[in-house]
Amino acid sequence: MGTFYIRCEIVNVRKPAKSVAVPKLLVDSGSEFTWIQESALKQAGIEVVKKDEPFQMANGMIVTRSVGYAIVRAAGFETVDEIVFAQPGDLSLLGARTLEGFGAHVDARRKRLVAAGPHPAA
Repeated sequence: MGTFYIRCEIVNVRKPAKSVAVPKLLVDSGSEFTWIQESALKQAGIEVVKKDEPFQMANGMIVTRSVGYAIVRAAGFETVDEIVFAQPGDLSLLGARTLEGFGAHVDARRKRLVAAGPHPAA
């Protein structure tokens, strides 16, 4: 499938004037959550809402991380999502839940996000 990186902006839900640019975020539809370095989230004033949430890494190891709420903007898309406070050594990832919130699909050949079309409804 090929990998690519995207620039994004993380915005504080409660104080939209506070934000931080993330210049290099790996688009990873295999990761459920979006992971942003804790230092960047703190710079934007993102608060921890859930502590010690368990996550299973690609190698099978279980780790615990904190989670907060943020607005995520990238490539003309925007959504509110739960964001994992990544620790040193963790990758910074744009995950599947954020992609779904964007209403976007991954165009792996062109290495970009594209609109997925109308949202399904009941």
